[in-house]
Amino acid sequence: LSAMLYTIPESCFDNEVLNASGLVLVNFWAPWCGVCRLIDPLLHKFQADWRNKVKLVSINADRSLKLATTYRLQSLPTLIFFSNGELLYRLDSLHFENKAEVTAMLNALMHQAQALQTAKKMNHKQILSRVLPSGDRLC
Repeated sequence: LSAMLYTIPESCFDNEVLNASGLVLVNFWAPWCGVCRLIDPLLHKFQADWRNKVKLVSINADRSLKLATTYRLQSLPTLIFFSNGELLYRLDSLHFENKAEVTAMLNALMHQAQALQTAKKMNHKQILSRVLPSGDRLC
């Protein structure tokens, strides 16, 4: 696997993020942003640690002004977690002072996001089990 983060243009955002199933972490950055370059190794490690559990995409905010406006980016980097297209968590640059804290925060958010996904699936199954006759089973 390449060590590169998956960078997408604004035109692919809906397909790659909003229409994606599962967890997506979006990294909004800019070429002139020093802190963006500093957290890049953390994002590479995060991507490696959570390989098949989350898709990580990067978006150049300077080339994606519509998205920057939509998500009201006030500082870079900004990281936003999505689950099945729904915005879950947002981390702005004021949270990026300590690398260990950033790593711990990203991991904690992943655990919370996974727990939320599991809870939603369980709730969906519980609702279906109430609707289906007792002899029917879910696959």
